[in-house]
Amino acid sequence: RSCLMLAVQADGRHIDTVEGLAPDQTLGDLQQAFQRHHALQCGFCTAGILMSCADYLRRVPDPSEEQVREMLSGHICRCTGYTPIVAAVLDVAARRRAEASAKEAEHA
Repeated sequence: RSCLMLAVQADGRHIDTVEGLAPDQTLGDLQQAFQRHHALQCGFCTAGILMSCADYLRRVPDPSEEQVREMLSGHICRCTGYTPIVAAVLDVAARRRAEASAKEAEHA
């Protein structure tokens, strides 16, 4: 969370940014889901929330709604009720699982 971290604390570390979620200048699946579900907020919180969600989905590919809400509890955003964000994250998780299943079926 960039709002709580000094730049010197990142010295020597790898930093991912929201721009990295958009390969080849096209929106990534999580960004598209935020757009589809109207989960975009002001420019301040959205990038951090997207990065938290991207990391979380890498670690927890099949989260429940409760788990997503718990993960988001570390973000204090005054612009949102979080419901569209939760819907977007669950949408991406479901789509990724469906894509993985389809690829497995192709190779079976």
